[in-house]
Amino acid sequence: MKKQLLIMLFFISSIYSYSQQLYMEYGSTISSFDYENSQGQPLDNLLSKSESYFGMGYRHTLNKAKTLFLNAGLSYNNYGAIGSESSVDNYFAWDVSYLGIKAGLDVKLFRLRDLIFFANGAVASEFMIRGNQTINNDVFNLVGEEEFNNNILFLRAGVSMQYPISNSTAIIAGYNYGKSVLINSGESAEKLKLNAHQFGIGFIINLPNCYCDF
Repeated sequence: MKKQLLIMLFFISSIYSYSQQLYMEYGSTISSFDYENSQGQPLDNLLSKSESYFGMGYRHTLNKAKTLFLNAGLSYNNYGAIGSESSVDNYFAWDVSYLGIKAGLDVKLFRLRDLIFFANGAVASEFMIRGNQTINNDVFNLVGEEEFNNNILFLRAGVSMQYPISNSTAIIAGYNYGKSVLINSGESAEKLKLNAHQFGIGFIINLPNCYCDF
């Protein structure tokens, strides 16, 4: 974990050196888990939970027409799910937090006066920093558990809109859907996937070396 934190610190310092704009966003994550046991049987009665997320990073224009933007940054995501199994009178819940490094592409779709709409795609590498599972009245630490792993890969896609509030700042709002690449415990053959709908709002800020307009 220390090695990963050092990589992230180096990543942040590199961002400031080469970026044109900084972004910050905060929002709600509605997450769900797809789980199969070692016999390939799904766990029914799993319900979604609403959690929060935070992200920050940089955005860089890739063409003169300003229709393609590269973005990269860090994210802090909370995921959760709750469920029950009436046949064995069990209640269970998951509550996990992941720190991630994200890179993506924003593609300008169209403009309505000052309001600009984008399509977004991103890939993120995330590792668990906190997690617990509750079964009835017992709570278990999930950090290091094989079926949750320490690292997961998330693929995300969505849409966003941008509106300027000054010469150097724009407000953004968007939605994206993400799905993790299979998290698999090799020994027990258990399978777990995370799904997440995210709704967020934030800001884009021009850096002093950026002669950008919105």
